[in-house]
Amino acid sequence: MRPRRRDTPRAGAAPLIGRSVRYRRLINPFEPVKLFSDDQVESMHVAALGILERQGMRILSPRGRAVLAAAGASVDESTHMVRLDPALVNQALASVPAEANLIARNSERSCRVGGRHVVFAPVAGPPSVSDAQHGKHSGTIADFRDWVRLSQAFDVIHVLGQMVEPQDVSIAERHLDTTFAQLTLGDKVPYFYCRGDGQLADCFEMLRIAHGIDEATFQSEPHCYTICNTNSPLQLDLPMTDGILEFARHGQLVIITPFTLAGAMAPITIAGALTLAHAEALFGITLAQLVRPGTPIMYGSFTSNVDMKSGSPAFGTPEYTKAAFGAGQLARRIGAPWRCSSATAANAPDAQAAYESQMSLWGALLGGCHFVLHAAGWLEGGLTASTEKFILDVEMLQMFAELFQPVSASLEEIGIDAVAEVGPGGHFFAAAHTMQRYRDAFYTPLVSDWRNFGAWSDGGARTATERAGTLWRETLAAFQPPPMDASVHEALSAFVDRRRREGGAAPVS
Repeated sequence: MRPRRRDTPRAGAAPLIGRSVRYRRLINPFEPVKLFSDDQVESMHVAALGILERQGMRILSPRGRAVLAAAGASVDESTHMVRLDPALVNQALASVPAEANLIARNSERSCRVGGRHVVFAPVAGPPSVSDAQHGKHSGTIADFRDWVRLSQAFDVIHVLGQMVEPQDVSIAERHLDTTFAQLTLGDKVPYFYCRGDGQLADCFEMLRIAHGIDEATFQSEPHCYTICNTNSPLQLDLPMTDGILEFARHGQLVIITPFTLAGAMAPITIAGALTLAHAEALFGITLAQLVRPGTPIMYGSFTSNVDMKSGSPAFGTPEYTKAAFGAGQLARRIGAPWRCSSATAANAPDAQAAYESQMSLWGALLGGCHFVLHAAGWLEGGLTASTEKFILDVEMLQMFAELFQPVSASLEEIGIDAVAEVGPGGHFFAAAHTMQRYRDAFYTPLVSDWRNFGAWSDGGARTATERAGTLWRETLAAFQPPPMDASVHEALSAFVDRRRREGGAAPVS
């Protein structure tokens, strides 16, 4: 089933009143929620600078340490600890762009991060996939391709991603297959893993082939994005550090994200966990700006709590939502675009999955987030990509997109004439005001069933999860890849074949 569209009036229909389900460029009209006072935010920021100055971070990449040492950081080669003077951090923050474009192969799919713009990205990185028919299994390249198709099919998903880890492909060649799938089955901005310079060089070259651009054009604006996670507390490993270096060197968007669980990898308090995460984000941002001042970055946040009885991560909790509000304030303190997430610890696409994901989204979107990773399909704490959950999440994202739409209060919209026409005790079903608008006055749900109990029972009494299962299968059956010149497709195929014969590129660890 294709996403519903109402951009074109049907024959004989009344003119549309501005409603569209083309959710390609979303603007959040709401002021961000504040958890902390400005003084508290400043206190946390100063504390984070103090952590970097006194303790620093362990940097496992020799290249990263060399860049930092050349800029004046204090580097201890025996321990790999690097300490940053606050002046060096502040200098780096001064060159961070407040907004940046993401250039897609199809210009209609390009998007912008920062300001009031909102970008939704699919789930990223699960090793497993699941659906109601086949259950849970390790991800394959066929699964990955299906997830590209699903992500491409819905306008409310704005970029592609590493939706599942295809474990039936060699790690040295996996980047070739996943990049080829993103570039040929989609025309949205792709995501590339940071697993070494060799793999990134392949991904970047394939992207240039797909876009038909040279290196200078590629580096002029971001055409892809990545996530670089710190190893909390206070460590950056080799692939993540080198990934920051390479993405910055090429001017591509790098989202620097500490993953801090309060009480496990961070202090148990929200303020403590956020301050540690802030310090780690500042370090990564500083490194990127030292490589190339003005390179586009995003301040990533992923702070939640754990179940103190079992140690298991918890998501979509009140603490998660509060941490999102606070992270947004810290991102705004340094003038950087902010990435957050939608997450759940649920093991099935059930009520728990829905309410935890919605709590996560409230934290992100009411907190002023610019880029929501894992916005659709996340299950089991990020270990599984669920197709039913993807569809349910798309429904929720579309509802948020509708919430963002402006509401007119013109005299025509207020409808004084309609009130006069109907009069006391009447109804508005047949009023002229209603007849002009009824086809497109309200959001049409993707999954929700609004029939009464009798009609719903007669229709099979299917749950939302069951209806979502039908929708993802129909979406895949109807999918048509976006157009690509045959010569470009051939060039991409030839590149992949050649690199496969050469052995691909081994990852670094």
